[in-house]
Amino acid sequence: MDNDLLALAAKRGDDAAFYRLITQHKEKMYRIAYTYLRNEADALEAVQEATCRAYMQIRKLKEPAYFGSWVIRILMNYCADEVKKRSRRSSEPLASVQEQQAASGESALLERVVLESAVEQLDGNYRAVIQLKYYHDLTITEIARTLEKPEGTIKTWLHKALGGLRQRLGKDGERHE
Repeated sequence: MDNDLLALAAKRGDDAAFYRLITQHKEKMYRIAYTYLRNEADALEAVQEATCRAYMQIRKLKEPAYFGSWVIRILMNYCADEVKKRSRRSSEPLASVQEQQAASGESALLERVVLESAVEQLDGNYRAVIQLKYYHDLTITEIARTLEKPEGTIKTWLHKALGGLRQRLGKDGERHE
């Protein structure tokens, strides 16, 4: 049974079809959640919550062919809400975290942290496009469906996000603010 038929069956109340769809997307969902939340337990909880929300809302799915984009969008909304909650609670400045990680002496790890920090400083839409494109290998079309925006908008956001990263990181990889 292909995914469109599975989504239609799930929409009609077939729990086994819903389970098969979620099973197909669970690894991608986990990777996206981990990218946002940076903690295994929180990522697993996010996947569980998004799965529950998708199950409760499956009848509202408009296009069965876009089940994957739809469920990822639910997950991203949940993760964005969790990140906002954390930022309100957290008082540790980002610079302090970077200093702790620089002291570890692992330059590859440091470069990754600097890059991820630069991505985190991007506007929400730009950050989402970068994460979906480069961390999760989604195509422009898939990103457009996931974010419910036209492909042209996604291309513009990607271009601006990459420009912002270049400006923040500079050509030599040093931070420029």
